[in-house]
Amino acid sequence: MSLAYFRKQLMPLEEANVSIATHALNYGTGCFEGIRGYYNESTNTLQVVKLTEHYQRFLRSCRIMRIDPGYTVDELCRITIDLLQKNSTRTDVYIRPLAFKADPVIKVTLEGIQDEVGIFTVPLGDYLPTTGIHVMVSSWRRLEDNAIPSRAKVTGSYVNTALAVADAHLAGFDDAVFLSENGHVAEGSAANLFIVRDGMLITTPGTENILEGITRNIVMELANDLEIPVQVRPIDRTELYVADELFLVGTGVQIAPISRIDHRIVGSGTAGPITVKLQRIYFDASRGLIPQYLQWLTPVTYDARKE
Repeated sequence: MSLAYFRKQLMPLEEANVSIATHALNYGTGCFEGIRGYYNESTNTLQVVKLTEHYQRFLRSCRIMRIDPGYTVDELCRITIDLLQKNSTRTDVYIRPLAFKADPVIKVTLEGIQDEVGIFTVPLGDYLPTTGIHVMVSSWRRLEDNAIPSRAKVTGSYVNTALAVADAHLAGFDDAVFLSENGHVAEGSAANLFIVRDGMLITTPGTENILEGITRNIVMELANDLEIPVQVRPIDRTELYVADELFLVGTGVQIAPISRIDHRIVGSGTAGPITVKLQRIYFDASRGLIPQYLQWLTPVTYDARKE
């Protein structure tokens, strides 16, 4: 039985339910996080990546949405560790904290409505293939910050993602890349984007309506350690077609190389050397195998006596 944290207590996940009249269900007035934990079988330990940083971003999203979750970052971390230990899932997991407007009320506003927090976990392997994907540039544009801010993980804003992904899948692609209203590349449907040109790692700035990604920051940290030059600047659509390497990064997608975009082969058509090097270090570090990056991780230990 999988447990969730809801209404200030642990309960079976199937009992953590809301009314169909709930404000957030009707109007998308919530925000969330996605956090990964990687299981290390040799130590019977789950390594949770950047737990504190995820909850810091979670509270920033709440601030934008006028949600008062009623918890500090440290409290949310402790609740999450307790939940993981109680669930004792011996596999890679995905952790989903959610804060939302909880009253059953028909009224389009953010004020005067009760806030609620829930956290649940699910086993999760690769969200997208990590060997090479085929993506398209979407006809849907990334939401503008003055409409629905992409730097907040707002539940309602993921309709934008769903529309782009649905069109991509129906057209035979694995995922989509958004342009912003000014025509520059923004990011993937639900992941940040990097290109490699002439040995330079390039990614779009936060002002291009992207989520300020935690995995994006990890990749730039790794690149710095590997002495790979990094440039943060606007990217034109056609740069995607002439890039030597191209990949998506995010908690869900991890580091996913793009082998083709809009039916054009990227580089040699396989994951490039910089992508492969970053991907290998990222996966090893996330499982606690590289001492240099242990500060990224919150280890969750399980009782070895439990089945």
